[in-house]
Amino acid sequence: MPQHPSHIAMFSIPAHGHVQPNLDVIRELVDRGHRVSYALPDAFADLVAATGAEHRPWTSVLPIDENPQSWGPDVLDHLEPFLDDAMQALPQLAAAYEGDTPDLVLHDSAAFPAPLLAHRWGVPAIQLTPHMVAWDGYEEEVGKGIREEVVGTERGRAYYARFRAWLEEHGVPGVIVPDFLSARPARAIVLIPRAMQPNADRVDASVFTFVGSCRGDRSAQGDWRRPAGLAPDAKVLLVSLGSVFTDAPEVYRACIEEFGGRPDWHVVLQIGKFTDPAVLGEIPDNIAVHTWVPQLAILRQADVFVTHAGMGGSQEGLASGVPMVCVPQAADQFMNADTLERLGVARQLAKGQVTAQALGDAVRSLIDDPDVAATLRRIRAEMADEGGSRRAADLIEAQLP
Repeated sequence: MPQHPSHIAMFSIPAHGHVQPNLDVIRELVDRGHRVSYALPDAFADLVAATGAEHRPWTSVLPIDENPQSWGPDVLDHLEPFLDDAMQALPQLAAAYEGDTPDLVLHDSAAFPAPLLAHRWGVPAIQLTPHMVAWDGYEEEVGKGIREEVVGTERGRAYYARFRAWLEEHGVPGVIVPDFLSARPARAIVLIPRAMQPNADRVDASVFTFVGSCRGDRSAQGDWRRPAGLAPDAKVLLVSLGSVFTDAPEVYRACIEEFGGRPDWHVVLQIGKFTDPAVLGEIPDNIAVHTWVPQLAILRQADVFVTHAGMGGSQEGLASGVPMVCVPQAADQFMNADTLERLGVARQLAKGQVTAQALGDAVRSLIDDPDVAATLRRIRAEMADEGGSRRAADLIEAQLP
């Protein structure tokens, strides 16, 4: 128990990729005796309850359909919904904490109302970042192109003007452009391995502290065992493109064509909810098709991982010491795939280039390479030393008034 238990408020957006990475940090703070409240819509109430935190519900207007096709093709189609949601969420969240001001605010990088509330309440705010962060020079090297694309249209200029006016209305100082609200927090704890951060040597260590993966106990998600009768020297291949970018029948068919019917391979094929199993044709006995799998449990016994290179899957692959074939499709997946390939533990294929031959060549280039194995062992050891949830909780407690 801490000498002075505090009220810590956590804010996030209703997206599993933003909620799951911080749950074990929340659990650790509760276990240390702090009163932790977590503001999320009702669909996430069970996840919050499992940490021991208090659930503070609010209503989101973000698209609830995880299918990426529902978000539209333009950059602004992926920006405007978050601002719309933040603007309508702010009064809800203020009301939820009326008369119960927290001592410290924790928030996801996309939870825009949280730093505004912390400023209003006069309490410290710490961002819990589940992805790579901005380095010195990031705005010129990466952000400038995106920003110029946005402000090059009337719609984009209106978006920035509305965002800036909202920040000014609530008296948030020091935000030169709206992007900085997320990319340039005053303090952030980064919930990824330092190995996954591009240009890590150019990241401001006074702002961003890497604590590595905070996976916690995933036993509730289920276990996995090698199939009975599988030869001891047979290899296990996990194919999982996450929970969103799973409409990829051509990738799954390439896996079936290359590895199907081979007794020296067992393939676990997660196809998600956007692919009809019927389009895959006849499934050989050595390939198990599922809509969902306990990914971490399988990775602990897998030999190769075909992944979309989302940050969650990427660091789970590293923590399990499994080489990866990356098929990135959106967002930070391309940068993650580049990083894994540069580390020497992965090969990268564009989605449209995933043929049976290309996939087989990529797997074979990784599976028996001693340099790949040695690099994975080194990174795995480095990750174990980063501290995870306990170090994150230590850093949070150090910021408490």
